[in-house]
Amino acid sequence: MPTIVGSSIDDLAFEQGRVTALDRGDQIELDRLHAEGRTAEVLGIGGAGWDAFARQALLATTARECFERMDVATQRFCTAYVAGVDAGLARRQPGGWAPWTPLGIFSVQHILFGTFPTKLWRARVAAALGEDALDVIGGEGPALSGSNAWVAGGARTTSGSPIIAGDPHRVLESPGVYQQVRLVCPGVDVVGLAFPGVPGVQHFGHAGDVAWAITNAMADYQDLFVERLRRTTAGVEALGAEGWYAADLRVEEVQVRGADPVPVEVIVTRQGPVVLGGPDEGEGLSLRTTARVGRDLGLGAILPLLRARTVEDVDRALDRWVEPVNNVVIADRAGRVRYRVAGRVPVRDERARRLPVPAWDERYTWTGWLDPLPASEVPPDGVLVTANERRGPESEAIGHEFAPPHRADRLRTLIGDRTDLDADVAADLHTDTLLPAAGPVVELLEAAPGLSAGAGAVRATITGWDRRMDAGSPGAAAFAAVRGALVRLLADEKVFAELRSPSPWPALFDPWLDLTGRLAQELERIVAGAPWGLDLVALAGQALEEVARTGPPGSWGSTHAWVPGGVPAVPLSGDTECVLSTSSVPGVTDVVLRGPVARYVWDLGDRSASRWIVPLGASGDPADPHHHDQLAHWAAGRLVPVPSKETA
Repeated sequence: MPTIVGSSIDDLAFEQGRVTALDRGDQIELDRLHAEGRTAEVLGIGGAGWDAFARQALLATTARECFERMDVATQRFCTAYVAGVDAGLARRQPGGWAPWTPLGIFSVQHILFGTFPTKLWRARVAAALGEDALDVIGGEGPALSGSNAWVAGGARTTSGSPIIAGDPHRVLESPGVYQQVRLVCPGVDVVGLAFPGVPGVQHFGHAGDVAWAITNAMADYQDLFVERLRRTTAGVEALGAEGWYAADLRVEEVQVRGADPVPVEVIVTRQGPVVLGGPDEGEGLSLRTTARVGRDLGLGAILPLLRARTVEDVDRALDRWVEPVNNVVIADRAGRVRYRVAGRVPVRDERARRLPVPAWDERYTWTGWLDPLPASEVPPDGVLVTANERRGPESEAIGHEFAPPHRADRLRTLIGDRTDLDADVAADLHTDTLLPAAGPVVELLEAAPGLSAGAGAVRATITGWDRRMDAGSPGAAAFAAVRGALVRLLADEKVFAELRSPSPWPALFDPWLDLTGRLAQELERIVAGAPWGLDLVALAGQALEEVARTGPPGSWGSTHAWVPGGVPAVPLSGDTECVLSTSSVPGVTDVVLRGPVARYVWDLGDRSASRWIVPLGASGDPADPHHHDQLAHWAAGRLVPVPSKETA
């Protein structure tokens, strides 16, 4: 883990960029090409779909315009970082870095992190089954969640000072999505997790006197607008509230290795860039985001965060944050503890938070930003947990769908009234494998009548199981196998026939539009409501019989594993709605796709007592000894020390 020392704040940025290029050069170069819509130049035709979307969504244009509107100090910081990247990078890809490139990379990490892909799914559901169906299978569900964070006041810890702990869950990648760093210069000494290619420390940091961490607030800050479009001799027109008007139009070419260039029409209406459809279809969908509207990604918060010393400093810094919208927990050495939502949430009609809405209807115009956003103080003897769940009425103002409450409730139960909280306790909490969401499905299986002897034996294994998704558990394996079979049988039901038809949208959006995957993440609600006359008991019996014919896997970890590439597959405990949220797609695959991309414990009494871990290591080169030297610790749930003052 690099400790990066600079003689000034800009020198620090240069050195962080240089070290990042040395450790993660291939990764950040590919992310740069993602931001510019140029991956097909290297990857061939397989990259053209993303490149077309990146061009149409104006990722590079928005990054450049946001950079131009940033304060001078942050512009200088980003420019110094880019100079460091150029100094450390052995260039192997076409083109070069611009001062705004880090903002583009940050956008790449988050453009599909918001709600707009789910609105495509909701539009399909509403068209096929009516809008009432959105309350059953139209939610965002856990696929875009999984992160945990909690903060405890000093009266609850062994040190007598607050601690912050958590584990963000995202797609597991090799190299990892986060880079562990310690950044040191006059006035700055921060340990934290950074996105490679982006300067500073964004979401998780410990500055010695103050620390902070986030989870996804599940806020809705992206809207899709249905655009009526037509060609004219002058270009393209879109329908607005007062009639037809000229939309901006240009044609770009995506260069493709080994194939002809692909032309891409970039159309921008008053609502935003058209990312799906177009004038040849007579209709398209434009994307409106907070960053595009304000020409601000919120990275003006980076320098104030690095220099923060108190809860108030972090709070003021995060007033500049834009997207993604986050739940933030903050604590300082003086014992202050605070929770807040950071980011910008537009004020508009409620329907726009559920479905694509007509661009020509003024009812759906954004009228400002929600203010104030939820915030609260945590007393010294208090604990606050955030795990993407609905946080009471305050959540209704920022979003529409939230993660189920299981992880948050489980963490609150595990913490209870303990007063011995420390790094070791936190490590144990974050590897808890109890699956409360299994209850309704197990009850459904218990109701299935007339089973064969083999199916009865499978059911007995499940009913005798302790509801823990441990890698070595035969019961967890049997449960998961039957759950997967049940989801596949549901997907074959006649009521879902229209949703089984091919999507009209590019393959990039298939993960959000796949019927089986969607039913899997909404299974708990389906079982609870038994909608559309579904005979769930009969389907449960069929699922048990199906698994009995082939036999369930011997253990959960035999199928539930992460395959990072370059190293052997790693069997993993956990499941989507366990605190140890290792997510697969039941009914499709047990292979782990999402999981804890970091774990951390920030101790405000003594930073050297803080601990963390990432899935692999510092280097992006599989031949480097630091490529996966943390993997065994991560898989076992262990944490390792953060760099201490003595290492600088």
